[in-house]
Amino acid sequence: MTDDAQPALTAEERALLGRYLTDPDGEVFALTDLPEVVKGALFARYSRYGGSLKRLFVDEFADDLATEDPAARAAQLYDRIFSEYGDDSVAQLGGAHVALEDVSNLVTKRIEWGRLAAYLEQSTRYIPYDSQPGGRYRYHRDADIMAGRHADAYLRELDAIFEIYAALVPEVLTWVRERWPRDEATSGFVYTNATKAKALDLLRGLLPAATTSNLGMFASGQSYEGLLLRLRSDPLAESREVADRLLTELRKVIPSFLTRVDRPDRGGAWSEYLARTRDETRALARELVTPELVQPAELVTLVDHAPRDPVDAEVALVTAALYPHVTIPEAQLEAEVRTWDADRRAAVLRAYVGDRTNRRHRPGRGFERVWYRFDVLGDYGGFRDLQRHRMLTIEWQDLTTEHGYETPPELEEAGVDHRWREALERSAALYEQLLPDHPVQAQYAVCFAYRVRYVMQLNARAAMQMLELRSTPQGHPQYRRVVQEMHRLIRDEAGHTAVADAMRHVDHGASELERLESERAAERRRQARGDAGTPEASAASATTEVEG
Repeated sequence: MTDDAQPALTAEERALLGRYLTDPDGEVFALTDLPEVVKGALFARYSRYGGSLKRLFVDEFADDLATEDPAARAAQLYDRIFSEYGDDSVAQLGGAHVALEDVSNLVTKRIEWGRLAAYLEQSTRYIPYDSQPGGRYRYHRDADIMAGRHADAYLRELDAIFEIYAALVPEVLTWVRERWPRDEATSGFVYTNATKAKALDLLRGLLPAATTSNLGMFASGQSYEGLLLRLRSDPLAESREVADRLLTELRKVIPSFLTRVDRPDRGGAWSEYLARTRDETRALARELVTPELVQPAELVTLVDHAPRDPVDAEVALVTAALYPHVTIPEAQLEAEVRTWDADRRAAVLRAYVGDRTNRRHRPGRGFERVWYRFDVLGDYGGFRDLQRHRMLTIEWQDLTTEHGYETPPELEEAGVDHRWREALERSAALYEQLLPDHPVQAQYAVCFAYRVRYVMQLNARAAMQMLELRSTPQGHPQYRRVVQEMHRLIRDEAGHTAVADAMRHVDHGASELERLESERAAERRRQARGDAGTPEASAASATTEVEG
């Protein structure tokens, strides 16, 4: 039946649609109060239906909603469509919100590897990890370690590290407030939040990778399938345990999207492929690469970029900016742009970038024509924040203590650096003790202050978003240093001055009490709403920016 031939909706049908569509009379509407699998099946059928979604819903789905189990009926339709069409994209049509609690920081990074999902992780800069729920500090206890000869050492050393952290929290907080006393222009509420964040920022390097966190995420069925396949192939037992629990819960809300995950011939074979290729590549890396060849490295190294020549990069940007507005082939356009002088090219880029009054004003996808690859040797705490950016390629090496750690100068000024070093030395000793018997799980013992190697490859547009966001004064000093150096390398080493200049909201200034201005701005917004000083206001303040 074509759209023109469809009968008009009756008053009864419109009333029915009003229960499930936000606007039954409009051409744009949202679906409400439907199981995820029903929505997925509805849209899957919609792609092969000649009429409106309203008529499709009334004719083919409404009766199922009156049954005892409408989701089961929709699942049958979904499965039939999936088997007939053979299109993975139908698994993008439904999703779920999931909370994953008491997951180690090692595994949260594995979970957040996927690009096509949304994540919010419990923050180490707003929540002190000095409590002992159930009489135990918040860190993961790996089953293999607990069953082996290192169990006592693991518990003893991690408890000692957490005890040092817990003892230093009030001491460093007192020092911060003495070092940066409150002025008359700052409210007590703002000052309390800002100084607490500063103290926790300074001490988060003591937290080991075993520290557990709570993670909220939303993803489509297809994204969850990819996540589960990866976790089920992971060498960490914790990852595989999380995968099993996650699959169990997701099957209560989006079962049809995940039918292949544990089928031996489908998801089982895919997970085995991931594990086999990883293990074989790792074995060759250990056989062929000589460890003694490791050389000292800067915080950030620009290892590759394209186009290599600065003029070629500018020509590529201008060509990409103009391409949607002309009718000639790209090669012809680029050849013409190459004949222009620098002033003419600059005029195009000025128009394309525009007047960026704030960092959310970003130019179009033409800036994706230029890209950079950076090798970073920075602390694990900073890595945790940068890793969560989606529009980039990021790979990281195993955690180790061999690259050393960083000590915030404020802790030396506060006179507590000897206890900081004691905790990190305990971390290194435990790591070395675990390494021969538990080479993968030994990473649990590594504290956030230790450096980790990771590579990031991203285009200029993604770099603009990351560098401007993560260099803001309220950001953590560790990752601010990384992105500030990335910006300098784009300008000075790559010679891409047009790109660097377009990133006009990268902040190269220093900041001492990082959250103060952000907390003041948040308070002004709360006062405008009339809710300053409430618990809800405090929670909103803590999530002004998503920080790790």
